[in-house]
Amino acid sequence: MARARRGDTLSVTIDDLAYGGEGVGRADGYVIFVPGGLPGDTVRVRLTQARARFGRGAIEAIERPSPSRVEPPCPYFGRCGGCRLQHLAYDAQLALKTKQVVDCLERLGGAAAFERRPILPAPEIYGYRNKMEFTVARADAAARVVPMGRRLPAPDADAATLAGPVVGLHEADRYDAVLDVERCLLQSDRMNALLVEARRFFTERRLTVYDQESGEGLLRFLMLREGKGTGEAMVNVVTSAPAVSELEPLVGRVQARVPETSSVVMNVNPKKASVAVGVEEHLLGGRDHIRESLGGLTFQVSAGSFFQTNTAQAERLFGIVLDAAALTGEETVVDLYSGTGAISLLLARRCRRVYGIEVAPAAVADAVRNAQVNGITNCEFLAGEVRFALPELISRGVAADVAVCDPPRAGFHPKALSALATLGPARIVYVSCNPATLARDVGELTRAGYRLEWVQPVDMFPHTPHIEVVAHLVR
Repeated sequence: MARARRGDTLSVTIDDLAYGGEGVGRADGYVIFVPGGLPGDTVRVRLTQARARFGRGAIEAIERPSPSRVEPPCPYFGRCGGCRLQHLAYDAQLALKTKQVVDCLERLGGAAAFERRPILPAPEIYGYRNKMEFTVARADAAARVVPMGRRLPAPDADAATLAGPVVGLHEADRYDAVLDVERCLLQSDRMNALLVEARRFFTERRLTVYDQESGEGLLRFLMLREGKGTGEAMVNVVTSAPAVSELEPLVGRVQARVPETSSVVMNVNPKKASVAVGVEEHLLGGRDHIRESLGGLTFQVSAGSFFQTNTAQAERLFGIVLDAAALTGEETVVDLYSGTGAISLLLARRCRRVYGIEVAPAAVADAVRNAQVNGITNCEFLAGEVRFALPELISRGVAADVAVCDPPRAGFHPKALSALATLGPARIVYVSCNPATLARDVGELTRAGYRLEWVQPVDMFPHTPHIEVVAHLVR
């Protein structure tokens, strides 16, 4: 074909999905990435980007739909940056994620002779999240969507003040636009009721919204949590400054609407960084945590601590980890990136001793409390980065038979991975939320004398491109 140019219209058959959910097709050998395209689709696209080796196109028409294409139930689909695969049948989502895991391990990690265990599907593909984070934005700087997906005209300043702030999710691939989400299908009716009530409270009280450029305004984020096993709920309002008197009345409002609300807190983030994590926390009502039940244990989860966002699948994931650890009761185990101690405490019931390492002090405090609540005394939790805390543990003479690792999306820091190789446990159970960094780290561990035995994908996040994987390595 002639050199592709921006604005060209082409007919493209989609034959794959890139990691992240974009369709990948070719026109006379020219690679085109197509947001919203699915394998099996033939689509007419208009090129929005045209480089020498690839282009990117927006769908103008679906000429022949994929057999796996379904009607997405969410009115925000296509504009919200969350559920990018809602238009793909669930069995096809599972097949796609399995392929991506294997492709990453083979291409990036150089792995070959390992067992590929079938993906574990989610029992619930909607309403499964126990945590949601909503951005608060000015109504005159955000997009509103009515239930049928029709975009309303942008309000003027006076109308924006009357309408109140937008509480929603970022548009796909944009951080400067927020969709006003009335109801999210990934969270429960209880959490959606809290979303509605908090939005009404912000509007009625005419609370200001933080502006990143000027640094003025109060409201930044609304974070909701729920204990799926206990029914307890948390409301966390992230603000730019302490505003206890302004937000205290929210406690009665949300508890009247959702009686199970057992924690209402305010986290203060005065920094420019747009993150829903505060430098200080104020308890507005109830407790500073909610409780979650998992694997026969009770966990206390605070606003700033990490806990797996899909409780039902987390329980199944942890079961896989426990089986892979193959504990007899005599082992010493290190749990790297231990969070609030969920895996550590489940392991502790089957081994001699567990050392958990976690960088977030709030999560470490939760882990210590969780051990006390469950009467577990053979766990020690250390606060710090793994690359520093693990060598310190080794210097104390600690040796481990098994290492369980659940790093963030970026995977291991090179120094942390080197320390793990120095520790030299007989078995490593690696839990990953990013197949690419898993593949990179598996490659390094292979060069350090380990062998990848098997991988088990677990679908923790239906309708999104994200996938959790358990990998088992032996020395």
